Amino acid sequence: MSAPPTPGGSTDVATAPTTNGARNYAIVTAAYWGFTLTDGALRMLVLLHFYRLGYSPFTLAFLFLLYEAMGVVANLIGGWLATRFGIQRMLTVGLCTQITGFLLLSRLSPDWTVTMSVAWVVLSQGVCGVAKDLTKTASKSAIKLTASTASGQLFKWVAWFTGSKNAMKGVGFFLGGLLLDRLGFQASLWSMAGLLAIVLGGVVAFVPPLMGKSKASKSAKELFAKNRGINLLAAARVALFGARDVWFVVGVPVFLYASGWTFTMVGGFLAAWTIGYGLVQALAPALVRRSADGLSTEVPAARLWSAVLAVVPVALAVVVALKVPHLEWAVVGGLGLFGFAFAVNSSVHSYLILAYAGSEKAAEDVGFYYAANALGRFFGTLMSGLLYQWGGLLFSLSGSAAMLIACWLITLALPDKVAVTGPQEAPGSPTGAN
Repeated sequence: MSAPPTPGGSTDVATAPTTNGARNYAIVTAAYWGFTLTDGALRMLVLLHFYRLGYSPFTLAFLFLLYEAMGVVANLIGGWLATRFGIQRMLTVGLCTQITGFLLLSRLSPDWTVTMSVAWVVLSQGVCGVAKDLTKTASKSAIKLTASTASGQLFKWVAWFTGSKNAMKGVGFFLGGLLLDRLGFQASLWSMAGLLAIVLGGVVAFVPPLMGKSKASKSAKELFAKNRGINLLAAARVALFGARDVWFVVGVPVFLYASGWTFTMVGGFLAAWTIGYGLVQALAPALVRRSADGLSTEVPAARLWSAVLAVVPVALAVVVALKVPHLEWAVVGGLGLFGFAFAVNSSVHSYLILAYAGSEKAAEDVGFYYAANALGRFFGTLMSGLLYQWGGLLFSLSGSAAMLIACWLITLALPDKVAVTGPQEAPGSPTGAN
């Protein structure tokens, strides 16, 4: 029995029974957990290893730039490829690409010059950036398909997937610091590649080969010509993730270390923050009142929470400018508030993209949206190094506040209705989600 269409989409994608949908959801989520665990560990490995070698804040940010830039391309192409060839194949390609990136990075030699080392790390990180966003686009697209077999569960399933993924990323931050201390840089990368090889075997064995396969767009114009809701949400996503990474990628870890924290303390805190952030994302459906049409209360919630979030870096910038006593603890507390509001924002956005997306080409819509996500991370990463080097944490917080105000202004224009033809069931309908 086929599931009814979702807003903005059609019923061209064949659906399995609800039990199979739940099974596929669980398999894809578990596979992405394994990927995210190693991806979080990789970030801490690179950041801590090269900061210990004396690299400047801007150079540290530069190491991640190709990683983020390749994510823009990988999301756009990955969505199209997942639609044309199926989600299982793209998950497989993403995992294989990440393993390749780890092995390339493990070949880094201490005998190389600084220029050669930086170039090699940037190249390897670029490969991992492609892997991350191919895998994420395929996984999020799978949630759109599997949730269509579970009436009214889209928001809950998206929230749990996104929240648990980010909690796992937090565990990865801690794992990266632990592996660096116990195994060293090269052996840590080898062990993570081995873990991903196990995950790869599970994807090949258990994810349906033709899952998500459909008729892909035939031209670039068709690929980029998304509906107004998706275009606006993508623009808001650029600002939202730029606002996070502009002070989180380099500013916070370097500030805390400069304040006397050890690498273990810094890694442990970032891990705890990310785990907490993920748990809030998973609980977001309980914080946002549901509507029968899936949009009329969810869109105003996106506007409200983006406004709340913008207040936090403004207040923190004032605290930093006043140089209050025990400043690092004030920043830690402010980061906790930021993480809570950011998690709700991110979870609502992740729901809305799937609510706006069509069913037939959901992977392309999700890929376009997450290309904007990657663009925001790229801009935030670049500015994180520059602003911190120019004016410390105060400049980083000011940049974050400016981007969040832009995010709020964009969300004011989000449509709270999606034009559809024929009968529909809203993603947030009372049949399952309330």
